[in-house]
Amino acid sequence: MAEPLPITAVNHVGRTSRHVEESRRFYREVLGFREVARPNFNFAGAWLYNYGIMIHIIESKAAPGVEGEIETRGDHLALHTNDLSQAEKLLAEHNIPFRKNTVADTGLQQIFFHDPDGHTIEIGTYPPTPAYL
Repeated sequence: MAEPLPITAVNHVGRTSRHVEESRRFYREVLGFREVARPNFNFAGAWLYNYGIMIHIIESKAAPGVEGEIETRGDHLALHTNDLSQAEKLLAEHNIPFRKNTVADTGLQQIFFHDPDGHTIEIGTYPPTPAYL
């Protein structure tokens, strides 16, 4: 087997946005990210950080848009919580529609919802990472 790339960590996740200011508020006020310095690009956006990961909000007309049901089997950002019921309560207080899901063979409960541009976010209380095969 070939040697893998010398990667040491995930640095950031990019999220395209048609609604930069709304997304900035959502990631700060709902998810608890904090804004960090961003280069002076020639397009709107924001860089936010918390929980060991950075989110880059990037202005783009190609952002997915909020349409249809909340899916559980597509591209998504998954965040860990130790209090899923509190997360559910706060989503309801922010009037954010969500979908609950339970993984049948493990009992793992998840909450899925959209950010202002339709990107799916998952929150769950996950077990430790499984051992390598």
